[in-house]
Amino acid sequence: MAVGVFDLFSVGIGPSSSHTVGPMRAGAVFARELHESGDLPAVASLRVDLYGSLAATGKGHGTFTATLLGLEGYEPELILPDEVEERLASIEETGKLNLAGEVLLEYGVADMVLHPLTVLPRHTNGMKFVVSDAEGNVLREATFFSVGGGFIVREGEESTARVELEESKAELPLPFRTAAELLGRCASKGLGISDIMLINERASRSEEEIREGLLHIWSVMEACVETSLKREGVLPGGLRVRRRAPDWLERLLKEDKDRNDPKYWQEWVNLIALAVNEENASGGRVVTAPTNGAAGIIPAVLYYALNYAPGMDQATQADRDDVVVRFLLAAGAVGVLYKEQASISGAEVGCQGEVGSASSMAAAGLAEVMGGSPAQVENAAEIAMEHNLGLTCDPIGGLVQIPCIERNAIAAAKAINAAKMALWGDGTHRVSLDEVIVTMRETGKDMSHKYKETAMGGLAVNVVEC
Repeated sequence: MAVGVFDLFSVGIGPSSSHTVGPMRAGAVFARELHESGDLPAVASLRVDLYGSLAATGKGHGTFTATLLGLEGYEPELILPDEVEERLASIEETGKLNLAGEVLLEYGVADMVLHPLTVLPRHTNGMKFVVSDAEGNVLREATFFSVGGGFIVREGEESTARVELEESKAELPLPFRTAAELLGRCASKGLGISDIMLINERASRSEEEIREGLLHIWSVMEACVETSLKREGVLPGGLRVRRRAPDWLERLLKEDKDRNDPKYWQEWVNLIALAVNEENASGGRVVTAPTNGAAGIIPAVLYYALNYAPGMDQATQADRDDVVVRFLLAAGAVGVLYKEQASISGAEVGCQGEVGSASSMAAAGLAEVMGGSPAQVENAAEIAMEHNLGLTCDPIGGLVQIPCIERNAIAAAKAINAAKMALWGDGTHRVSLDEVIVTMRETGKDMSHKYKETAMGGLAVNVVEC
């Protein structure tokens, strides 16, 4: 299917879309196929091989446990944090995995085979599942790649997937692959970027379903913030990173009692971004936007739009809902461009593909709801990414904590500034969004593998963990 807004914004668990959501989704697909094929009752053994970045930073990113949950049949969109804790505690205590929810096998994290220095040809985030019967005969095997944002691709089906993608795009009323094509659609129809995205989304669901779905996405983002603001202490993983969001909220409520003093806008934006990513780092429920590692940027900028954009102090609830829907549609349209022309995978192009694309999407969403023309919205997205080019992914200890949490707050502020700069112009600018996206892709190709979510370079090796 053509990439849509609900592919880019999906509910899952932290701390990583490519390392947690993708592997869980792949495991669930494999488990479902075992059940549907009738092979499940004969399964006597399981082998899981993890390659490249999944093996190198899988422990800190929750890859190993997420894969096990997927193999038990759990889907990232549906599993709740309490279920995660319950099942992982059971697996650790009993040493048994309930494959597809039906067959108990002696299997745990320690049984996984890790290949951190081996990168499969398709993508650095590779995983292979093999099940055999009691005689050692292979019943079924499959190799998947987690390509960023929770998206997975199966080995051997890449060409088929590309054909299906092109066919589904051809069925869209107003398909686009580049920003130039998107702007052309806007010009020919006299519509905004969010309008074009809405028309395409209506090819697969009703307008009411789209609206309800996007408002649900926003409600999950809000719930994530509220949950995080009630948690205190340190984040898991051994770095002893202290949660800051609850303390910051207490201080802000003392200084900005009515929560509407414009001089505190950046403090509130910082708070929202930190809260989301602290929750993500603890394995909580978040929305990929478009990845988990960058999950705090769009909620923080959307919070800004709802609370500080001109006229919002007089807005009705219906007006606020319209802002949410239009913001996410415009942001999603820009996200499509990154998926089509480059990558949103930190393991493939570094953090410019995660935080950079999220900042770009957020800038577009904000410019859209603040009355920007399609050219100004495109300019906002371009400015935000242009100043995230070359951003590396070097998480200390392989954990999505340092520098990831603060990086979301910084990128949210960049997005807001990018939108404001674009809105002060007339939409004309020297560097196009398409040129910046291609540059990001090429920069990612040139970037050393050490800086692509391996924890083998940058801060990950220059900062003592303890």
